[in-house]
Amino acid sequence: MRSFTKYEILLVALFLFTLPLINPWVRGDGVGYYAFARSMLIEHRLDFTKDWEAANTSFRMARLGDDGNPKPVEYTVTGHLDNHFAVGPAILWSPFLIVTHVAVVSYDRLGGKIPADGYARPYRVAMAFGTALYGFLALVISFALARKYVAERWAFLATLGIWFASSLPVYMYFNPSWSHAHSAFTVALFLWYWVRTRTVRTVAQWVVLGLIGGMMLDVYYLDGIVLLFPLLESIAGYWKALERRSGSGGARLLVGNAVFTFALVAAFLPTLITKRILYGSSTTTGYEHLWNWTSPDVWKVCFSSDHGLFSWTPILVAAVAGLFFLWRHDRELAAYSILVFMAVLYVIGCYAAWDGLSSFGNRYFVSLTPVFVLGLAALFDRLEHLSTAKTAGMVVASATALLALWNLGLVFQWGTHLIPARGPISWREAAYNQCAVVPGEATHMLKSYLVHRGQMMDQIEQDDVRQLKSGDQRGTQ
Repeated sequence: MRSFTKYEILLVALFLFTLPLINPWVRGDGVGYYAFARSMLIEHRLDFTKDWEAANTSFRMARLGDDGNPKPVEYTVTGHLDNHFAVGPAILWSPFLIVTHVAVVSYDRLGGKIPADGYARPYRVAMAFGTALYGFLALVISFALARKYVAERWAFLATLGIWFASSLPVYMYFNPSWSHAHSAFTVALFLWYWVRTRTVRTVAQWVVLGLIGGMMLDVYYLDGIVLLFPLLESIAGYWKALERRSGSGGARLLVGNAVFTFALVAAFLPTLITKRILYGSSTTTGYEHLWNWTSPDVWKVCFSSDHGLFSWTPILVAAVAGLFFLWRHDRELAAYSILVFMAVLYVIGCYAAWDGLSSFGNRYFVSLTPVFVLGLAALFDRLEHLSTAKTAGMVVASATALLALWNLGLVFQWGTHLIPARGPISWREAAYNQCAVVPGEATHMLKSYLVHRGQMMDQIEQDDVRQLKSGDQRGTQ
C-alpha cells in the first residue's frame, strides 16, 4: 500500500482545518438545486411549492405573489413550478441526505424533536459538508493530475492557489447549495480518467468515461464543452487510422465512441426525465432565450469590473498562460485545454447574464478548476527552469500567498456588501477597503461568522433585499 506524501497530508489537514467555514444555508440559485433533493427525499415527487415558500426573501420576491403563493407565471405547461436548475447536485448530495434523514427519523422515534422535513439544520449541514467534500475532491484530483507532469511541490502550490485565490472557495464553503463545487468535481474526475485511459482505452473504460460524462452534464449543462477532450481525441484517432489505412483501428474507435455515447445518454437520463416531467419536453432547459451567438462579450467576461474573470481573480491570468507551457509536457492535453477554455469563454460571452448576477468573480469558470491547476503548475515548473529552484520557490510561494490574501479580502468585501454583490464595482474603493477596512474588521467578522453565523447571514440577506428594492438595475435577478 502506497504511503501518503507530505503534500497529500497537508491537503487533507487544510481541508479539515477549513471545515468550520462551511455555511449550511440554501439561498438564491441553490434553492432550485436543493429543491430536487428535498422534494424527492421528503415528498417523493417534484413538487417545489414548499421550497419556494421557504426560500430566502430575495428569491421569493420574484416568484411569489402578495398572497405568499407562487405566481401563475411560475408554472409550466405541465403544472409544475419552473425549476430550470440542474438535477445533478441533488444526486451527488443524496448519499449525505439519505443518511441524515434516516438518522433524524430514528432520533424522532426515540423522542427527539427534529423536523424530518429536509429544512432542519442536520439536512443543511449534510448538504454543505457534501459540497465542501466534492470541492476538495476536485482539488485532490487536480493535484494528482498536475503532478503527473511537474514536480509535486509545484502541483501542490498550484492547487493551493486555485483553492484560495479563485472563485472556488465561495461556492465550496459560503454558497454550498449552488452547483459549482460539484461541477469542478465531475470535470476533474472526467479529465483525470480521460488522461488515465488515453493511451489504450478498452470498451469498458469507454463506458466508464461516458457515465462520468453523463453525470458531468447532469450537474452543469455548460460542462458539455468538456466533451471536446474525447471528441478531439477521436477525430485525431480517425485521422491516424486513415493515414495508416488501419480499418481495424478505426473500427475499434468507432465501437468505443458508440458505447461512450450510449453510456453518456444513460447517465444523463435523470436530466432528460425531470425535464420531461417539468416542461413536457426532454430537450427544454429553461435557458433557451438567453443567448446571443453572434455578439459575445468576451472582453467584458475577462476584464469587466462587473465580475470579470481575470479582474476579480487575477491568478487565473497565470493559470491560463501556463497552459501554453503545459505544451512542453503534453501537447494534446495542452491544446485541448486551451480550446476548451476558449469555447467556455465564447459561450459565456454569448450568455445574457454573462456576469453571473450576484456572482463572486465569474462563477461559470469554476468548472475548469482542474484545467487551471494544470496551467498554474506548468507555469510554476517553467519558472524553475528560468531561475534556481530556491528562487522560483520563494517567488511562487510569495505570489500565491499574496493573491490568496487579496482574493480572501475581496470575498470578505463581497460577502459583507462592502462592495456591491451585483453589477460593476469601483476598484479604487475595493483597493481602499482591502488596505484600510478589511484588516480591521476581518477578525471580528470571522468570529461572528463562526459563532453567530445565523444572525450574520440574516443581515447579509437583508442588505441584499434592500439593494433589490432600491430599484438599482444591478440588483435584478
